[in-house]
Amino acid sequence: MLSRTDSLAGARCAMLGGALQTMDEIGGMSTSEQKTMAELPESEVTGALAQIYDEIRVYCGVPYVSSLQRHVATMPGCLEYAWAAFRPAFLDGTIPETAWQRVNMLSVAPFPPLSEAALRLMGVDRVGIGAIRNICDNFVRVSPINLLFAGCVERLINGATLGGNDSARANWPGPDMLPPMPSMIDVADCDVDIATVLMQLRTEIGGKPFVPGLYRCLAHWPGYLAHAASLIEPLLRSEEARQARVQIAEDIIAAADDIIKELPAMPEGYNPPSDAQCAAIVSAIKTYRVTSPEMVVFGTLLRNSLPQSAV
Repeated sequence: MLSRTDSLAGARCAMLGGALQTMDEIGGMSTSEQKTMAELPESEVTGALAQIYDEIRVYCGVPYVSSLQRHVATMPGCLEYAWAAFRPAFLDGTIPETAWQRVNMLSVAPFPPLSEAALRLMGVDRVGIGAIRNICDNFVRVSPINLLFAGCVERLINGATLGGNDSARANWPGPDMLPPMPSMIDVADCDVDIATVLMQLRTEIGGKPFVPGLYRCLAHWPGYLAHAASLIEPLLRSEEARQARVQIAEDIIAAADDIIKELPAMPEGYNPPSDAQCAAIVSAIKTYRVTSPEMVVFGTLLRNSLPQSAV
């Protein structure tokens, strides 16, 4: 007779069918991908990179450094080079403000509003509503910035030249820091029903499944996650909706050229990435460009459907 643990493991494998080959992949990335998409954790960063991490948090207004920057930080000198080039456009607010202003959701239909009573039936009390709102705020705030910053970096390493504008730039205080989010649920270790719903929201990156962080944070409220999945999954399958998200991302990234033209020349002492590093950075940017528009769109729709009475 199978134990409960064996039964759950078997159910997970059956649930995923042919989409996954190993249990390592259920958490979002296979072992080989984890090596490819290595990250320098915030708890381990030191020296100049620690200062860069601090500034990224301050000028993005979120209490963490996004995984794309943590990945680039594993390549010696690369995050230092990118930050030296574009730091002035963070310090004066150009990149964050431009990214936020260029988010155009007019073509995206809103989600139906939720009442506090409906949320209570999903297992979400007022404290939970506040936590879900903060999760959405974090992803909605940082994802447009990441899209624009990555677009600028991609252009720079593909040959764009900083404009050499040495005019004085204003000091931007940055937004108020958002509160921390709850931990991201590990898909491989959670309840089989939660894992099933999370895998409905997976995307494919390099032929492998990946569950974005927004959904894994929301999994702390399974009833709400199920509601969100019922709204989001059809939009993930819709080519029209996908094209709308692509357009939102392209509208943000298109600002990169003008930003580059207005930046001062590259400071001395920073070597550009090698050809191999450039290829790795561009590959990473394209990977994260798949999910960032989802975070912008679905984070906004979920946040806006929460009851304002609970603010």
